[in-house]
Amino acid sequence: MRRETDAIGLTALLSSWCSRMCCSAVCFCFVEGPPRTEEAKRSPAATFGIVLQGVSFLLAWNPPRLRWWPFLPSRAGEMALAAAAIRLANASCWLCLLAVQPPGKQWTYAAHVIKGHELITQGPYGVVRNPIYLGMFGLILSRCLAFSRWWSGLAAIVLFLIGNRIRIHTEEQLLRETFGDQFDEYARRVPAFVP
Repeated sequence: MRRETDAIGLTALLSSWCSRMCCSAVCFCFVEGPPRTEEAKRSPAATFGIVLQGVSFLLAWNPPRLRWWPFLPSRAGEMALAAAAIRLANASCWLCLLAVQPPGKQWTYAAHVIKGHELITQGPYGVVRNPIYLGMFGLILSRCLAFSRWWSGLAAIVLFLIGNRIRIHTEEQLLRETFGDQFDEYARRVPAFVP
């Protein structure tokens, strides 16, 4: 019976995860980036943060354990954890999708500013300055909660947070150079990563 419960929870989480990841990938792929000729400033240091975040996603997808966390002795506890992981994955994907829309053509993976760049402060950016990174972190956590081994889950979380810190620091330095006091006022009002 325990294997059946594990299989049900695993199937539910995987289907939720896959559908949301496909939706996110489609959204990110169809956001048209700015033309290269209009780029005003770039911060290549953020590339290292992108690499660390990518490695963290690979670690979170480490070959899964076949059981939920050992501290949950009951099937009900295992199913509650699966449900929490599914809700976290869905909310995180939804946040990423909402956060890609306000920047429009300004949004890209790389840290750069284009000519005519505007500081986005509405929508999810009015709650947290880096909502996409918060959504990505929620996806990492949901995967780790569901079926990563504890050591790979911990490594994934640590690497993601280090990469996240690097990206936020370099991107915000670029925004501060571009927008000055306007960005400083926004940064005082809205937290960087955790609402």
